[in-house]
Amino acid sequence: MTEPSHPEPVLPGDADARPEPGVRVVVMGPSGSGKSAVGLALAQRLGLPFVDADDLHPAANVTKMAAGIPLDDDDRMPWLDVVAATLHDASGGAVMACSALARRYRDRIRAGAAGVVFVELRVPQDELARRMGSREHFMPSSLLASQLRTLEHLEPDEPGVVVAGDPPLADVVDAAAAALERLQSLR
Repeated sequence: MTEPSHPEPVLPGDADARPEPGVRVVVMGPSGSGKSAVGLALAQRLGLPFVDADDLHPAANVTKMAAGIPLDDDDRMPWLDVVAATLHDASGGAVMACSALARRYRDRIRAGAAGVVFVELRVPQDELARRMGSREHFMPSSLLASQLRTLEHLEPDEPGVVVAGDPPLADVVDAAAAALERLQSLR
């Protein structure tokens, strides 16, 4: 299994930059990549509400993951529909932390919520494992290998940006905000 490659560094942008009205951002990556921490801080920076997709899982999914059993598409697709509906209903915009590991999952989200932009956090595998081993979460670190097998990095034709997720939190948020600002300016 190869470690995720580090993306090119992103230069910090205007810390007070505001997104376009109604922008919907999904901070994505495998467990331990920092989606929740980065998503919350990015939402605060952008003045948008934050939602953690972990809170949208049905109890059966949480039970399955807590038992060390990876989710399959039959488990994930209904959950992704809830994720998409939540983003769709956020008419003023929102930031969501969601693994969105595979392109078909991102496509499912985009099908239910127009204008979604992804921020992929790339973190080396050994750092992911270290983080997962040092936190309390319903997903055990034994599921990391399954998540990395499922992971399909953002493709160039997908709306989104890639940032390194292992620098300090403030630096990751700066990089994500600057990359999103550049992406908006290209539209």
